[in-house]
Amino acid sequence: MPPLEFARRLGLPGLIDVHTHFMPERVLTKVWEYFDAVGPLVGREWPITYRMAEEQRLAVLRGFGVRAFTAMLYPHKPDMAAWLNGWAVDFARRTPDCLHTATLFPEPGVEGYVRAAVESGARVFKSHVQVGGYDPADPLLDPVWGLLAEARLPVVMHCGSGPAPGKHTGPEPVARVLARHPRLRLIVAHMGMPEYADFFALAETYDEVRLDTTMAFTDYMERFVPFPVGELGRLRDLGDRVLLGSDFPNLPYPYGHQLAVLERLGLGDDWLRAVCHDNAARLFGIGARTGSGGEVSQGIHRFP
Repeated sequence: MPPLEFARRLGLPGLIDVHTHFMPERVLTKVWEYFDAVGPLVGREWPITYRMAEEQRLAVLRGFGVRAFTAMLYPHKPDMAAWLNGWAVDFARRTPDCLHTATLFPEPGVEGYVRAAVESGARVFKSHVQVGGYDPADPLLDPVWGLLAEARLPVVMHCGSGPAPGKHTGPEPVARVLARHPRLRLIVAHMGMPEYADFFALAETYDEVRLDTTMAFTDYMERFVPFPVGELGRLRDLGDRVLLGSDFPNLPYPYGHQLAVLERLGLGDDWLRAVCHDNAARLFGIGARTGSGGEVSQGIHRFP
């Protein structure tokens, strides 16, 4: 079923995708080069399904009925995050349906540029523990997590060990952060794959921990990091803390496949409505759902 029809079948005014990537073109090109070469890492090819210019990507995403999305951008080294955040301010200004996204890195000055991003209107942050190769419990980040917890701004963190483990991936470093900052609005990217159960436990312990669906349950990922079927009941019970994520445009299959596999879980339409729209709408203060084609808050795309 095409994404737009999927949303309409559920009576939703659209989809809210909390894990989409928009970044400076030369940076995104480098990311695509990484995925072009990642075959040996994961044991199979990783084609970029939506390798196209920025305006085309935006049109395609909106055509899927996505009413709000993010610009997940991230540094792989010091002295990069503040520059990315500057780009993100401009992107958010010219892209009103994008949730203004910012990023960070454990380095001197991080608290200052994170505070500046918050003051400039950032609504969500991205932390990529795997690519950045840093410990999220690094002392340099401690005041930042406190600042973001106080501001009640969500942080999407790639902290699971999929598709390949990093030095600081896994639940233990994240557990140390949450022990110090239990009110941090942490969104665990990719549902923490492959450590699903451990990250579910963190969500059960901390009320502000959420998980995004990015690439989870897809045929591509199930071949080498399958979701444990015994955890399906916990996934159902955490339905108010699960958010739609896709990895657009970097996913190696059509966008609609992520939606199809969520439906294939058999957890019901109410669960799907919550995951694909309502949970994120509540978290980000996006206009309430009023049924198919319903009114939405100013600045958010509405499909006809």
